[in-house]
Amino acid sequence: MGSGGLELPPGDESHEGHSADVPPGTVSLARPMETNAIGPELDWDADAWREVRVRAQRAGRAYIWLNLVEQRLRAVVAAVLRPIYEPVHSDDWVVAAAGPAGQEWVQRAVAVREVSRRKGYLLDPADDNVLSFLTLPQLRELMVQHWPCFEPYFDDRRDVELALDELEVTRNVVSRNRALSEAVLNQAERASARLLEMLGTGGDVPSARRLPVDAVEDLVGDRYADVVAVHPDRVRLMRTFPAEDIFGEARRLDAVGIGLNLLVQNFSGRRLVRLAESGCRVRLLFLNPASSAVKRRERELGVKRGELSRAVEMNILHMRRVRSKLRDPGAFEIQVYDDTPRFTAYLVDGDGADGIAVVQSYLRRSRGMEVPVLVLRGGSKLVKAGEVDETGLFATYREEFETTWADSRPVS
Repeated sequence: MGSGGLELPPGDESHEGHSADVPPGTVSLARPMETNAIGPELDWDADAWREVRVRAQRAGRAYIWLNLVEQRLRAVVAAVLRPIYEPVHSDDWVVAAAGPAGQEWVQRAVAVREVSRRKGYLLDPADDNVLSFLTLPQLRELMVQHWPCFEPYFDDRRDVELALDELEVTRNVVSRNRALSEAVLNQAERASARLLEMLGTGGDVPSARRLPVDAVEDLVGDRYADVVAVHPDRVRLMRTFPAEDIFGEARRLDAVGIGLNLLVQNFSGRRLVRLAESGCRVRLLFLNPASSAVKRRERELGVKRGELSRAVEMNILHMRRVRSKLRDPGAFEIQVYDDTPRFTAYLVDGDGADGIAVVQSYLRRSRGMEVPVLVLRGGSKLVKAGEVDETGLFATYREEFETTWADSRPVS
């Protein structure tokens, strides 16, 4: 370059790509990146991918709940306000209901609807109305403006507004694709379930029963038969699903296993007596502590000879003491079997639509506390009128229990 030209400064020696072979006064090029590499500043490692997947999963769960609430609230608003405004204002009844206070947002909804019409975004004729383009806060505003019309259907306006306030936090986070904490997600799920109950959705409302029906399970549960939860071991099961939640309101309890520790060691004898006296019928199937199957299991686990058989015998004695305190001992049956134990299962209210089962398989060198746990949703799902789907795992374990029970012997 001539003396009148501009000479570029030399590259920083600490900069990546610097080479001693580059003449002074020139700028060295960056090293070529490896194939498919983006560079350290733009790349995501495994931890980053795990984090975004967790964010996406939480946002997906929250979106389903928000979608259910919004659809239900839209239906309620239409049912209450349409008969009032439609006879006079026809298709413009939503604009009339919004009034001067809602002029801005209702006109925005009208504009979005027109754009959707022109571009062919409306796939369902049922959504070709202004009400379908109102957001959750706007639907809430219609309720607040016309509360005297809604008051006969709700016990407390404050409860409705508090639940909607809780959902607004989640709605803002999800709509802007920000991180949603587990605590906020749990709060949103509780608020949604409470709000759906207040909005009167009928018999399928998620409830606070033993194992509440989850919105995600309700939509995609058929992908996983009737498995509603999987826990790595019994310790983590008990953290989220304690024994009181499993057995506390049981009307019927059938259990089969080796020592049934989940019940015997985590649900007190006094509590079992009260449960049985309240009408719960109990059938407990223990592995015979004197059988050769117990000795084989002791060898598998590497425990001292007689250790497992004594533990099972102690559990049976404890259950016998419980039975002796009942007015109707016949409702509390204890039996033993001699077959090779293959699984432990606790079937609670297996004859009803709200039954659950907690199931663990026996692994060769793992104790019951260390084995993965399946939680199953019991009851029968109607496929068509008069037909019943019995393809779930719950029915399989219930049948296996009945077969083992038929071949077992009572404990006096």
